[in-house]
Amino acid sequence: MRKNYSKKYVLLCAFLMISVIAFAQTGGIKGKVVDETNLALPGASVTVAGTSTGATTDPNGNYTITGLKPGNYTVTAKFLGYFSIEKTVTVGNSIVAVDFALKPQNTNLNEVVVVGYGTQRKKDLTGSIVSVNAKDFNQGPITTPEALIAGKVSGVQITSNSGAPGAGSTIRIRGGASITASNDPLIVIDNVPVSNSGIAGIDNALATINPNDIESFNILKDASATAIYGSRASNGVIIITTKKGRGGKFAVDFSTLNSLSKITKEAPVLTSAEFRSVTSSPQAGLTTAQKAEVGTANTDWQSLIYRQAFSTDNNITFTGGIKGLPYRLSIGYLDQDGILKRDNLKRTTVALNLNHNFLGESLKVDFNIKGTYTDREFANQGAIGAAVGFDPTQPVYSGNSNYGGYFEWLDPSGNGNPNPLAPRNPLGLLNQYQANGYTKRTLGSLTANYIFPFLKELQFNATFGGDITDGMGNTYIPPTAASNFIQTYKGLYSQYFSKNYTYNNDYYLKYTKDFKDIKSHLDVQAGYSYQYFHFYTKPENTYAADKTNITTAAANSFPGQYYIESPFGRLNFTFDDKYLLTATIRDDRSSRFSELRRNGYFPSVALAWRLKEEPFFKAMTSLSDLKFRIGYGITGQQDLGLAYFPYLAVYDPSNISAGYQFGNPGTFINTLRADAYNTLIKWEQTATSNIGFDYGFLNGRINGSIDYYYKKTKDLLFDTPVPDGTNLTNHVLANIGNLHSQGIELNINVNAINTQDINWNIGYNVSFNKIVVDNLSATKDPNQIIATGGIPGGVGNTIQLLKAGYSPYEFYVYQQVYGQNGMPLNGVYVDRNGDGNTINDKYLYKHPNPTVFMGFNSNLSYKKWNVGFTMRANLDNYVYNAVQASNGAYAGLKFQGYLNNLPNSILKTNFTQYQLYSDYYVENASFLRMDNANLSYNFGKIAGLNSFRVTANVQNVFVITNYTGLDPEVSSGIDNNIYPRPRVYSLGVNASF
Repeated sequence: MRKNYSKKYVLLCAFLMISVIAFAQTGGIKGKVVDETNLALPGASVTVAGTSTGATTDPNGNYTITGLKPGNYTVTAKFLGYFSIEKTVTVGNSIVAVDFALKPQNTNLNEVVVVGYGTQRKKDLTGSIVSVNAKDFNQGPITTPEALIAGKVSGVQITSNSGAPGAGSTIRIRGGASITASNDPLIVIDNVPVSNSGIAGIDNALATINPNDIESFNILKDASATAIYGSRASNGVIIITTKKGRGGKFAVDFSTLNSLSKITKEAPVLTSAEFRSVTSSPQAGLTTAQKAEVGTANTDWQSLIYRQAFSTDNNITFTGGIKGLPYRLSIGYLDQDGILKRDNLKRTTVALNLNHNFLGESLKVDFNIKGTYTDREFANQGAIGAAVGFDPTQPVYSGNSNYGGYFEWLDPSGNGNPNPLAPRNPLGLLNQYQANGYTKRTLGSLTANYIFPFLKELQFNATFGGDITDGMGNTYIPPTAASNFIQTYKGLYSQYFSKNYTYNNDYYLKYTKDFKDIKSHLDVQAGYSYQYFHFYTKPENTYAADKTNITTAAANSFPGQYYIESPFGRLNFTFDDKYLLTATIRDDRSSRFSELRRNGYFPSVALAWRLKEEPFFKAMTSLSDLKFRIGYGITGQQDLGLAYFPYLAVYDPSNISAGYQFGNPGTFINTLRADAYNTLIKWEQTATSNIGFDYGFLNGRINGSIDYYYKKTKDLLFDTPVPDGTNLTNHVLANIGNLHSQGIELNINVNAINTQDINWNIGYNVSFNKIVVDNLSATKDPNQIIATGGIPGGVGNTIQLLKAGYSPYEFYVYQQVYGQNGMPLNGVYVDRNGDGNTINDKYLYKHPNPTVFMGFNSNLSYKKWNVGFTMRANLDNYVYNAVQASNGAYAGLKFQGYLNNLPNSILKTNFTQYQLYSDYYVENASFLRMDNANLSYNFGKIAGLNSFRVTANVQNVFVITNYTGLDPEVSSGIDNNIYPRPRVYSLGVNASF
């Protein structure tokens, strides 16, 4: 027996030795598969020709193949949508490193798009999502981020608020989904959802973000894409991603852009010669004393308040890597003068990004922080209206030292004081006014993503973000100024201070798995989000110019705060790379609502069918993509402005001037005032259906999409009147009414020429949108109306109306009757109801929202030259010309002790009395605007520089319109002395070291 065991033992040892020797004589291959941007391609297949050996890359793009005998092999890396690569590899007795960088067959389809809490390839999207990258941004002197994509995206309307420095824009995605609550989209910057509330000391909160730091915009338009953001996503979501460090060698990029701005058009008013002619005409009806008030000067007041304005925008960026730690540090400085004298914005920005992989690339950490300081000098914009209406025959200066030496209309009683009803000298309004605002903003986030080593398909992601803003400022009017003349206390000094902050914590687990046996891919995600908001404005007294005597006591103010916590989940499922399903759910819990109404559930589901992968379409070689999408989802709205807890019974303390005398004489106690409340208030809810197609031809050289959507919003949040005695005020926030909107969006991108020397890209998009109010009453009264849209020309006048069955904010006017000469007749309107008079004959006529809006852009490069432009158009949008209506009558010419200028429309209409409600003043404001045109030349490597590029740009190149006012683009639909948008000429230099 012992002999047999010995034989078996010897044989076993021999077998093990042979195995070790055989193993020692084999080798292997390992490496990484990445795309054209050096990002990992998980799930790529790597195969060895002539063998059954192969591997699939892990989530970090890594692969390993072992057990290969020494020799030469052909190794192929493949990934769906990318060109495969073959490499010849010599394998010895060790592991050989072989990396693959695959290039996409269709770059458009494989583009990575940022979605809520993650990313996806464009080809895998099931919702309506558009991505705009830095290479496609608008060029030129751009101060605020949203201007980078104006006119670039169908369904997204971006309207500049004014021509003031940093004024920002009104952004509407598919027209918005509310009436009196916010219609602004949710904006997420580097995983931090920012508040839509403003920042004291600057016109627009987005002006604190340097456009030069932005890498991409991803716009989520339909509910299947936005529902993962729940209660704040009814108006769409804009995800802004800033630039990151890429590693590699140390590099410096410097850019400077210097601009000159000029006014393109003045408000059409009477010249001094026309004014004298009108005042002497019998229609004017001036008395001899009033005619004597006509001056001898010839003053163009508008030309005096405007100027040619210079601005400079400078940025320097440092990129590289320190011991494997990629970084990007940028510093920017903007100094922008407005075309209105004394208007200026100075902005300093610093942005830092660090990102690194730890634990063998299992842990990825991304850190972003941005700091901004702005110094804003606000010009007195009241000078714009004053310049339009001030008598052009009066001089700028009076010849004496009173009121700073400026000419002012004096009280007809002869006391030497300024006439309290007359307009003030426009130049005096500018020069005797000093208003400054200062803001500081810090916005940052830290994101960590960990792939579990024992289960590569599972990853955990955590984001910690915050946004802190400080705003302060002051206003000073000297005691010599007529604009703030008070007999007792002269001049004015006021100040303000606010501090707001928000922070968010987001966590999610994500499981990703390929099931090759059933040709399926599963992606499941579950997470939790918490965001806290805090707002505080410090109450301050208002003083006379001496900064001692109080003219208005400070009101009491308390911090406002609320939070939103939200569990959420998402499921992505793909079968056979043709059929895609996405489902999301979010449970938002907002402290702005009572416990009974606090939860809002926002689900969505979307399906997509990649028709191109079907045999019939696959055989069509010219067709590179065709995908059908359909989705449905519910989103919410809880943005109530300053009403933080409208469901609670709260008391507000009075200010000093509203105290009650109690006890000893001179002792006053602040009172408490009960506020109105509504315990039943809840979310607005918007249900959206979307059907769309994505298409591509000629390997993506022609691509685009077409979408149809239908949105229905219920439980609209309204500040609504309530019956007497039922609450503590006559108005209360309540959920009443509903509205719906529908539209069609089409966009097409064409790479018209693509040769070694010439590349020409063209983009066009068009959007059709119609919004209708369905109900405005808790009792569903179809005749319920709400007047809105205040206008000048009187106290409490409104020009717009909300009514069921009509678009929001239609104009409520009389139908003008015209004479045989085509001119409107004074005070003559159509008797629409046939009752013999026109008192009750107002009707709803036109609306300010365009039914159609379009964008068109072109970019042509020839060798080192590049030329491009962007144009936009609005159709069927109407504007009430309040500048002409409020002064467009001879009655507006003469007043006790002073004269006013009139719009030049008086020469046509000859109105003797104001016709504020005539539809004559509701004008078609359709327009075609070229936003910018640019030309650049890249010298390449020169004088030791890696790159040197010179650019020339013109912004606001031209506007074609029939609108007779200053500018047809007025988001509210009421043109009342807007700050003109200038034409801007720019020259810039970009250098890389």
